[in-house]
Amino acid sequence: MDISILIAAIIGLVVGAVVTYLATRKTNLNLVAIAEEKAHSIIKEAEAKGVIYLKDKEIQAKDRFTALKADHEKHIAEKDKRIIEADNRIKQKETTLNQQLEASKLKQTQVETIQQNLTTQMEVVDRRKEELEKAHQRQVQALEKIAGLSVEDARKQLVEALKAEAKTEAMQFIKETMDEAKLTANKEAKKIVIQTIQRVATEHAVENAVTVFHIDNDEVKGRIIGREGRNIRALEAATGIEIIVDDTPEAIILSGFDPVRRELARLALHQLVSDGRIHPARIEEVVTKVRRQLDEEIIETGKRTAIDLGIHGLAPELIRMVGRMKYRSSYGQNLLQHSREVANLCALMAAELGLNVKLAKRAGLLHDIGKVTEEDTELPHAIAGMKMAERNKENIEICNAIGAHHDEIEMTSIISPIVQVCDAISGARPGARREIVEQYMKRLKEMENLAQSYKGVEKAFAIQAGRELRVIVESAKLDDAQTEQLSFDIATKIQTEMTYPGQVKVTVIRETRAVNYAK
Repeated sequence: MDISILIAAIIGLVVGAVVTYLATRKTNLNLVAIAEEKAHSIIKEAEAKGVIYLKDKEIQAKDRFTALKADHEKHIAEKDKRIIEADNRIKQKETTLNQQLEASKLKQTQVETIQQNLTTQMEVVDRRKEELEKAHQRQVQALEKIAGLSVEDARKQLVEALKAEAKTEAMQFIKETMDEAKLTANKEAKKIVIQTIQRVATEHAVENAVTVFHIDNDEVKGRIIGREGRNIRALEAATGIEIIVDDTPEAIILSGFDPVRRELARLALHQLVSDGRIHPARIEEVVTKVRRQLDEEIIETGKRTAIDLGIHGLAPELIRMVGRMKYRSSYGQNLLQHSREVANLCALMAAELGLNVKLAKRAGLLHDIGKVTEEDTELPHAIAGMKMAERNKENIEICNAIGAHHDEIEMTSIISPIVQVCDAISGARPGARREIVEQYMKRLKEMENLAQSYKGVEKAFAIQAGRELRVIVESAKLDDAQTEQLSFDIATKIQTEMTYPGQVKVTVIRETRAVNYAK
């Protein structure tokens, strides 16, 4: 019984296994068939897309060929047109040359005729000239017999008389001219100032409006320009400075009248080039950062200058203006250095005169703050600086010294002339304003030698840093009228032969001394 059950179970397992195998095989066959159908459909779809893609490419190639062919035909047509135009111009020039050649032949014939007529007329003139000379000689001989003088003696007497008369009239004319010039001195002085401004306008603009930024190579220049100049435009918009990129090798020019903005553009460019990342967003970021750093540096410079000079209690606006002086120059002289010099000179002079040293030093430092004001004003820099000082509640004597150091207003304080004198001393110092000591000494020596080249000059001294020439003459050799003439001649020669800053005052001194000894 047990054996039959076991056999039945075994048979059942075998039958189940066979059934399971057959079912699984059928399922696999169905899956394989489905996969084969999908593969066939994908292949057919790919083949269809490939045919469409090839057709599209063929159409694009045909369109490209048609466009190139049209451009080529247009180019050939333009060349043909230029060749025809050149041929027409050549033919026109040839026609013009032929006409000119015919005209020149006609003119040559006319010239030959005129030359023949002139030759005949010249012969007639020569004959008449000989007759006139003979008649003139006969008249001269007759006059010599009547006057009892030869022609040479009469000529000498006439020349001496005319020379004395001309000299007297010339000196009188010079004196009248000088008197008239004194009456119109103000008008002429303004005219001379305007002419001087016209002569130095370009140099002044270059000096005060341009900063040169040096670069390593032209590749860096291309990166600074950016695609279609977008980097340049972004930098100009951010800094307010015009950036000039020309053919100058390894250099970019920053142009603008505000020296602080030029320094901002220079520092920003330096940082951008060093970093290597140059694009509009980066430019705005760097300019903002550099502007903040520059503002801090300006304030720090102003504070440090005030501390170095022992000046306390300056208003924040004045400290900022003192710091801005670092980036301003006048005729090659740094404005901050000039103001420090004036402050120290004012302190020394005030100490010698027993005045308030601190007040004088403060006025000397602030006398040129009107040159660095951030406001657009039509006032002279001295008046603008005075108003700024008044706005910041500076001492009334300091305000007057600032406003009067170029005589724009009347001086009401003893400190005012001290500031004016010290400003002139600092500006006139040899080497202070774009003139080295050797050139300065050479110019003074040339000026003295020029004066000593005239007869009657005993000594000549160039003083006031070459702005005045004093000439001492011998009283026995020159009278007063000749002394005045000598002053005029020396001034004229200096003006025409020498190069000098500003103006030169020529003073000729003539004096008579009587010396005796009591024994």
